[in-house]
Amino acid sequence: MPGIQLSGLASGLDWQSLVDKLMAAERVPQDALRAQKAAGAAKATGFSDLTSQLTALQTAATALGKGTDIFGGRTATSSNASSTWASSSESGGATGTYQIAVTQLATSAQLNGAADAGNGLSATTDVSGLTLGTLPIGRTITAGDFTVNGARITVALTDSLQSVFDQISTKTGGAVAASYDPVTDKVKLNSTASPATEIVLGSGNDTSNFLSSLQLFNNGTGEVLPPKALGVVSVSAALANANLRNAITAVDGSGAGSFNINGVDIAYNANSDSVSSVLTRINASSAGVTASYDRINDRFQLTNKETGDVGVSVSESAGGFLGALGLTTGASLSHGANAQFTVNGGATLTSTSNVLDSSVHGIEGLSVKISTKTTETITVASNTTDGRAKIDNFITKFNAVQSFIDLQTKITKGSDGKSKGSLFSGNQEVSRIASQLRSQAFSAVSGLTGSISRLESLGIDFISGTSLLQVKDETKLTGALRDRADEVRTLFSSDSTGIAARMTTYLDQVTGSTGSVAAQTKTLSSQSTSIDDQIDAIERRLTQERKTLEQSFIQMEQAQSNIQTQLSQLTNSLR
Repeated sequence: MPGIQLSGLASGLDWQSLVDKLMAAERVPQDALRAQKAAGAAKATGFSDLTSQLTALQTAATALGKGTDIFGGRTATSSNASSTWASSSESGGATGTYQIAVTQLATSAQLNGAADAGNGLSATTDVSGLTLGTLPIGRTITAGDFTVNGARITVALTDSLQSVFDQISTKTGGAVAASYDPVTDKVKLNSTASPATEIVLGSGNDTSNFLSSLQLFNNGTGEVLPPKALGVVSVSAALANANLRNAITAVDGSGAGSFNINGVDIAYNANSDSVSSVLTRINASSAGVTASYDRINDRFQLTNKETGDVGVSVSESAGGFLGALGLTTGASLSHGANAQFTVNGGATLTSTSNVLDSSVHGIEGLSVKISTKTTETITVASNTTDGRAKIDNFITKFNAVQSFIDLQTKITKGSDGKSKGSLFSGNQEVSRIASQLRSQAFSAVSGLTGSISRLESLGIDFISGTSLLQVKDETKLTGALRDRADEVRTLFSSDSTGIAARMTTYLDQVTGSTGSVAAQTKTLSSQSTSIDDQIDAIERRLTQERKTLEQSFIQMEQAQSNIQTQLSQLTNSLR
């Protein structure tokens, strides 16, 4: 009767429950192994947390070992709270107070091109083809009204210059004549009266800037002329069409040419380059100058990017780009000035730059960017902020490790009076790490010649009855950072023997791949794998045992069922 599978169907015995209880009893060793694995996993997590704490301490120790970058920092402050000077000092720079009196600021040399670089408005007196909106002059004309001798003249940007001349004559009843002189490149206004009478220009309600754009201003006479030529350069047009007074001829058949500024060659093409694009090329080059165009005064300038009384040299073939811009013949050099100053009332010193550094004043590390001719007192002092922050961080991370180890190794007593261990209770290696760290941090550093040889010299000591550090003497620590920064630096960063160096070396050994923490973590991992194997082996055995027991009870049920069937048949046959 292979179909009989229900527990106790024939025998009345709940053998399935019996099998479950037998299996539960057999699993007791498996449960113990699982508890052992959980304990190992907790320790592994604990070692991971410990490693994180130790790594944070190592980072803090490494920061302390950076020496001059931390303890050699300097502050440079001015006696003038509203100073526009910018002062700074490099790490390890000389400390002290320095009175700097500036009598002259450095300025840049400038090569000023000849005036009137632009061509005239017209080659003849005929200006009927020139419209106001496109006149190549230094200012843009606006449409509207302007006044001559009280007469209102209205202009539009599409008007020709000649039509405006005609209006002036008509509106003034012929009293004022306007004309253009191609030789001087100027517009002239003349009184036609005899004798000539004063020409009065403009009124308070003029809306067009025609008069000022053509530089026509009252002078109390019967003749008004602009102070300079009117035509200017068109910097956006190709060089060949830029309205330059002097043509560019020193080019090859394709229009290519070159020039030299301060020993730097710069190429251009008269057919494709504009004045603006060549100026941009100059400014981007290594020539060390800024090229610009003064449209109002119609001239070009080369200004040294660096200050000081140094020259600007230019060269090219006759008929070149620079000549066309007036930067060769007719150009003049405005010399730059050198900065002049004294330090603490000493001899006058000279600098080509307004940034006064140790190369000119001799004060190690100090840099002062001056901007005014005045006297200021600069105080250079030790910057204790960075060093103190790094020390405080080291103490914090050191205490975090000690607190963690203390918590995880302590043994306490419960309410029942029985001792209760922590995660690493009895782990001598973990306890040894805490002890070694205390020794590495607080032992004296050998080979030092100053008065600072251990943390205690800085006012740092253990909190009484604990393994935790604290700053017990703020005055001592602040004074050491301010007055004996070099000794503090050596205490922490001295090669191999300094506190930071020996601490990081020890932590490398502990947290490294072959260190004690890694070794114990590896052992726990191996134990966990072994426990998993044992649990799996037990599970396979119990599965087989359960199968065997179930088959036996099923066979019993089948036998019992057969007996019951036979008895029932026998009983029925006897009736």
